[in-house]
Amino acid sequence: MNPVKQVISLFEANRNEEQAIPMAKYMKNNFPFLGIKTPQRESLMKEFYKATGILKEPFREDFVLGLWELDAREYQYAALDYIKKLLKKLSKNELPLMEKLIKTKSWWDTVDMLAQHPVGTIAQKYPEVIPETIEGWACENNMWLRRTAILFQLKYKEKTDERLLYRIIKQNSDSKEFFIQKAIGWALREYSKTNPESVKTFIAHNELPKLSVREGSKYI
Repeated sequence: MNPVKQVISLFEANRNEEQAIPMAKYMKNNFPFLGIKTPQRESLMKEFYKATGILKEPFREDFVLGLWELDAREYQYAALDYIKKLLKKLSKNELPLMEKLIKTKSWWDTVDMLAQHPVGTIAQKYPEVIPETIEGWACENNMWLRRTAILFQLKYKEKTDERLLYRIIKQNSDSKEFFIQKAIGWALREYSKTNPESVKTFIAHNELPKLSVREGSKYI
């Protein structure tokens, strides 16, 4: 059986209309839900991986896209779960796929995972994609690509390219978008755990949105 159809079969058999309503409401009713909560979804995906052996195969873009085009949000989460399991198999050839996913059915729940994990992993492994692609995202009209450019170094700690981080933040510091202001604050807060003095100095010497300053200053 087609692996996408196998996931559909598993998820449909476990849908819960009662749980679906609050789950959709939490996401501002932007997407329909089947009502499968995270622990159960992870358990179902574990069952799927064991039955198919798909994790032993090369990374399958067709599987990811097949899940992504389905309506219920849990299918996008299933695609993200699969991507996260195969981070070590990703090459820079997968970056256009990640860009497509960021721009399609966009909301913070999928974009933040894509930014931190596949995009962050690919950029660390193939740093040439940063000037080639990711720096361009920082100036895109698409808000979610800009959020990704701000957040992709979130897990880098002492390997963070500080000058790049600050440059991208400054390029977006006049944004009125909540999700951009929040991303700036989150990136600064996370980096402040590694270099608090640098973040303190950056906040003091740059005009940043109040929300970004409040979020970024939590640990300094």
